[in-house]
Amino acid sequence: MHDDELWILSYYRVSEIDGALFFGRIARTLGPGPIQIDLTKHFSDEARHAWYWTECIHELGKEPLRLDTAYQDRYAVEAGIPVNLMEVLAVTQVFEQRVIHQYARHQRVPNLHPVVHATLEKIMKDETWHLEWVRKALRVMEEDYGKEAVKAAIDRYREADGRIYAAVLKEHEDRVAALFGPGKGRPS
Repeated sequence: MHDDELWILSYYRVSEIDGALFFGRIARTLGPGPIQIDLTKHFSDEARHAWYWTECIHELGKEPLRLDTAYQDRYAVEAGIPVNLMEVLAVTQVFEQRVIHQYARHQRVPNLHPVVHATLEKIMKDETWHLEWVRKALRVMEEDYGKEAVKAAIDRYREADGRIYAAVLKEHEDRVAALFGPGKGRPS
């Protein structure tokens, strides 16, 4: 594994750690109900994903790099801090869509190491469920917040995500090109 791939896998790992910490804090504050249950599972999945990346990197003969920031750290700057549970779920929906897109893209890398492919495969199953439960919860929240408010929050975070993704690709274009090929990291 080359250094650029190690950095990318470590970046995935730290983003999963960030997600676990974030969802754990929120799950701890929620009262009983379906969202509390699903968010607790989501928290657990994110922590397990961080372990999967740690294990993957180790199986490839390396140690995870220490990285100070994760992808989702940028949302607060780009779109503001979520002010309620609906906004938390809106940003989660957008981020999970980005994760699935990125992981699916990574799975298509030519000559991908089988350990990386297997790790992506395991994680993608959970990520699909994450999108499903959050989508359903947001649909229920439309009753309290209004359909337009939910849509506006998702749109705000989707626009922010586009800017974040473009910035991350630009900042790390050499690493991205080393894995995906020159010019293959364009935002979608």
